[in-house]
Amino acid sequence: MQDTSLSGYIDGLYGYAMALARNPTEAEDLVQETYVRAIGAMGSLRADSNVKSWLFTILRNIWLNQLRQRRTTPKLIELDVDESTADIAIDRSKDPLAIYVSKTESEWVREAIQQLPLEFREIILLREYEELSYQEIATLLDCPPGTVMSRLARARAKLRTLLSSIGKPAQQR
Repeated sequence: MQDTSLSGYIDGLYGYAMALARNPTEAEDLVQETYVRAIGAMGSLRADSNVKSWLFTILRNIWLNQLRQRRTTPKLIELDVDESTADIAIDRSKDPLAIYVSKTESEWVREAIQQLPLEFREIILLREYEELSYQEIATLLDCPPGTVMSRLARARAKLRTLLSSIGKPAQQR
């Protein structure tokens, strides 16, 4: 396995780090530290290992260790929605109304996800955005797959409630 194989996960790791830390600088630091540790441990990784899940586990463990160290002075900073949507490419084939509606819906969903408790925010991000399997999430969170499924169901229900209270009906699945 080459070091370049790790580079394809940077955006997903950063999104996960943002969901955990809620601070762009801390998220960048988490991703950087994840890569530093991953590159150092590449030699011990088995050839059949799931690299994506391995990287997410490293990032989560780093974050948990940092949380333990900071318990005496917790500090949370809200996600700046404009900053996170700045990289969205505009599709020229869509009309301006469709672009506006799409951006607005994304903002509603992002706002609602940020209001979820951490255990729900984390599980929604891992499943819906990072598309990890239930088993991969269970391994990452160190819990049974059934717990992942029940948390995900509760997280989706809570997200639907939050989206309808923001004024946007939840999408039908």
